[in-house]
Amino acid sequence: MDRKFWLLRGLRFFFFAALFVVAVTLATQALWNWLMPSLFHLPVISLAQTLGLLVLSRILFGFRGGRPGGWAAKRRAWKQRMAGRMEHLSPDAREKFRQEMRARCAMGWMGRPETATADTTARQPA
Repeated sequence: MDRKFWLLRGLRFFFFAALFVVAVTLATQALWNWLMPSLFHLPVISLAQTLGLLVLSRILFGFRGGRPGGWAAKRRAWKQRMAGRMEHLSPDAREKFRQEMRARCAMGWMGRPETATADTTARQPA
């Protein structure tokens, strides 16, 4: 009984995996044949060519998927590195760094940058 259960479960997995591959291939083929011939004058492709295109793109661009929280982990590591660098600065140097970063990197949604000194405006290209 247990062997039959695992065999059926494995067959079901392979069936749905194959169904997923066919669905993705058909969707890619439909999008390619809808857009590429009219936009770039490329030929219409078959289902086998579409599957080959998907496999080739996986080979060229990698098999790894996005890691959960990948960008968040990089951002957190960057913030920790910056905090480590900032704690070694004196309070005056830290404040000077913050003012210079506000002057250089101020965005519209963050408010207007503080008035730049003549020294910082001289370095900016015209």
